[in-house]
Amino acid sequence: MQVKETQNEGLKRGYQMTLPAADLAAMVDQKLKEAQPEVEMKGFRKGKVPMAMLKKQFGPRVLGDAMQDSVDGALRKHLDESGDRPAVQPKVEMQDGENWKEGDDVVVNVTYEVLPAIPEVDLSKLKLERLVVKAEDAAVTEALENLAKNAKSYEDKKKGSKAAKDDQIVIDFKGSVDGELFEGGSAEDYPLVLGSGSFIPGFEDQLTGAKAGDEVEVKVQFPADYGHAALAGKDAVFATTVKAVKKPVDAKLDDELAKRFGAESLDKLKENIAERLEAEYKGASRAVMKRAVLDQLDGQVNFDLPEVLVEAEAAQIAHQLYHEEHPDDHGHHHGEIEPTEEHKKLAERRVRLGLLLAEIGQKADVKVSDQEFTQAVMMQARQYPGQERAFFEFIQQNPQAQQQLRAPIFEDKVIDHIAEQAKVADKTVSKEDLEKAVEALDEL
Repeated sequence: MQVKETQNEGLKRGYQMTLPAADLAAMVDQKLKEAQPEVEMKGFRKGKVPMAMLKKQFGPRVLGDAMQDSVDGALRKHLDESGDRPAVQPKVEMQDGENWKEGDDVVVNVTYEVLPAIPEVDLSKLKLERLVVKAEDAAVTEALENLAKNAKSYEDKKKGSKAAKDDQIVIDFKGSVDGELFEGGSAEDYPLVLGSGSFIPGFEDQLTGAKAGDEVEVKVQFPADYGHAALAGKDAVFATTVKAVKKPVDAKLDDELAKRFGAESLDKLKENIAERLEAEYKGASRAVMKRAVLDQLDGQVNFDLPEVLVEAEAAQIAHQLYHEEHPDDHGHHHGEIEPTEEHKKLAERRVRLGLLLAEIGQKADVKVSDQEFTQAVMMQARQYPGQERAFFEFIQQNPQAQQQLRAPIFEDKVIDHIAEQAKVADKTVSKEDLEKAVEALDEL
């Protein structure tokens, strides 16, 4: 195979590879000779089929295989010798295309962009702040009170009391459309919290003010986009009997409440809440510091970027933002979305930092363990209840999906490595200051 350079500009490379027809023919003959002992054909003993017949029967397929093997081998050898690391799979095009015929030299043009040389960064010169927030008593008490509200019970109001918002009423009801009862529209002893929005709009409003023993004819209209097509947009009447009116009673802050949430005592529950809050604060603080790491790295390095990576990232950003702005459009029939200059600028930052983090991680021998990967798969599988097995099989058979799960784990571990090398100063702040810092991340 003869290789001639056709382009060497910036990160772009181009090569013309020529496989002489005689070499290709020799490769075909060699492959046929290797296969000959195992070939069986009617009228001939195994291994005794004449070469001319083998070439007529299998020649075209072997020719294609020989061409592919030759080009692949030449490309691998070239990349090994040159040290080039293509940013994406090289583009290989046959020069003569459909006009090529057996007996001609095979000429292919190979083009790709190489990954750039990544400059060294002195991580020890990075100066970072780690925001530290302690779980104050007020925050623990607030969280504890919220738990008590979620654990609230209901007790009967005084006889003759009217039902108000947040009260629970116990009702029997029968729903009908055009005078006919419909499936799923009836229930007995149903506990309904007024103001919960769990029923059709207008239903709960018409029961506010009702008393135990009242019979109320609730008239509503099903939403036009209601999930049951036969009821969508229809007027309905619910014959409703109010059997009880109950008021909410918050759970007491005591050891019994603690036991309901798996703690042995109220003091232990407070400790658990404080630990959980500080873990949340720590996670938020880490996100703030990660942005600081990326910002400082971005300001310290500058190198050429492969256009193919920037264009792909910009297209992905544009596509993602389109769906964020059009949440009702779940398909991919919206046509091509042209990235803006802002999208391209953000893409350049992401690609630059991605390549830099990959280089730092490789030099530091950062790896994602099997245990970390398995944990990530398990967490992702929870998003598909009832389909976990299918999800596991998909991940096992899809290397790209595996990489998508490994990438954020790898990035976080590299960020941790960078923080270990940098100068990090702890700064105690309030919960409100931390929240403002997190909100600022979305504004950048």
